[in-house]
Amino acid sequence: MIRGMVAGRLRWMMLMALFIVQSFPSISHSSLMAQNELSFFRRIVRGFDRLDERYIEPQHYVFTVMVQTTYTYDYYTLRSRGDTQQSVSFAPDGSWKIGPYIGWKWVFGGYTFTLGHSSMNKTKTELDLSLYSSQVGIDLFYRRTGCDYKLRDSHLGKDIDTHNLEGVSFDGVRAGVTGVNVYYIFNHGKFSYPAAFAQSTCQKKSCGSWLAGAGYTKNTLELDHEQLQELASERLAPQVVKLDSGLMFNSVSYHDITLSGGYAYNWVFARNWLFSASGQVGLAYKYSSGDRWEGSGVAGMTSRLISRVNFDMLGRFGLVYNNTRWYAGMSAIVHSFNYRKGRFVANNTFGSMNAYVGYNFGLKKKYKEKK
Repeated sequence: MIRGMVAGRLRWMMLMALFIVQSFPSISHSSLMAQNELSFFRRIVRGFDRLDERYIEPQHYVFTVMVQTTYTYDYYTLRSRGDTQQSVSFAPDGSWKIGPYIGWKWVFGGYTFTLGHSSMNKTKTELDLSLYSSQVGIDLFYRRTGCDYKLRDSHLGKDIDTHNLEGVSFDGVRAGVTGVNVYYIFNHGKFSYPAAFAQSTCQKKSCGSWLAGAGYTKNTLELDHEQLQELASERLAPQVVKLDSGLMFNSVSYHDITLSGGYAYNWVFARNWLFSASGQVGLAYKYSSGDRWEGSGVAGMTSRLISRVNFDMLGRFGLVYNNTRWYAGMSAIVHSFNYRKGRFVANNTFGSMNAYVGYNFGLKKKYKEKK
């Protein structure tokens, strides 16, 4: 009797289990699909940092702390294309910032404050962010400046002495740039940008790589040319100065779509030491919101298209000491944008220089097992 009850219950439980599996086949199937999808995305993420350890030593630690000081600069040159070919260059005083940072795996953040006290801090907004993986890099930048420029250099005529204008404050210029740049590193298994600019790996052997990228930038520029004329007349008297019509504009806003290529090289010149240099040249198509096509037919459109093409440049330089536990170094990033219209040419060069020292801790499990 007891055996019959037990056997009956076992058969009932088996039937119930079979019913559940047959009634809800999507449960096991969905779970398997989720695991496969997770594995697929995990392979993609890991692929961004796949390394050849004969050339690159991976990060050994989970956490890092760092102190960094940053110097930012901005230089604007305007040049007319008329008979006199006048030019003026503006730049604010560079600013120094310092602050602590802390990192955990992929997450890295901190806070900086400006050294010294300057009125330009009230009118200046800067955000420069560069993200580095072994395979792909991204640059993001957002800058707004104004009321803090000084005249650095000027040419207002063949026989005009402009020495009295150098270093004079001029609040008639406001400029802004917003952009993103994405690039691919072809030899990413052996060449490491993070080793030079993120300190998350160590380059063991010298190596280089070709780069290819694309970017978008929006630039804005406002110029109070009447105030500039007044300042020049006042400072350069008794000389008679008249601004060329090419410099008599109030504002310009243009967009920049760029395809770029370049080369980067990491030189390991001593144990734990690395010097990195790279350059990219971009073929940029630039247009203003109010632009209109001029001319007719294929020839007119081709001429207009060529007139909108300019060249931009991007350079990176880094010097690093890294023994996987301690690291210290310097780095610099320089952007240069060019823009030309029928009446004038503009060039904006800006960037930042960093000096830092840091310490890694929290050894990863696989490196603990090797000890």
